[in-house]
Amino acid sequence: MYYSISYGWIISLIIIIFIFYLLKDNKPKDKKISAQDILNKRYANGGISKEEYEEKSSALKAQES
Repeated sequence: MYYSISYGWIISLIIIIFIFYLLKDNKPKDKKISAQDILNKRYANGGISKEEYEEKSSALKAQES
């Protein structure tokens, strides 16, 4: 009887740890999105024209240098 109680606690603890592992957020937390990425998405979604995209993209590249 004593052994079955101690094994029950161990099994319960393993199940709880497994549930927390499944529920935790696995997304990277510090992924930085650059201004160029945002600009690329806006252009791809049709939010800005080709001319505006090229103008802003070249300005960003000049700013990085």
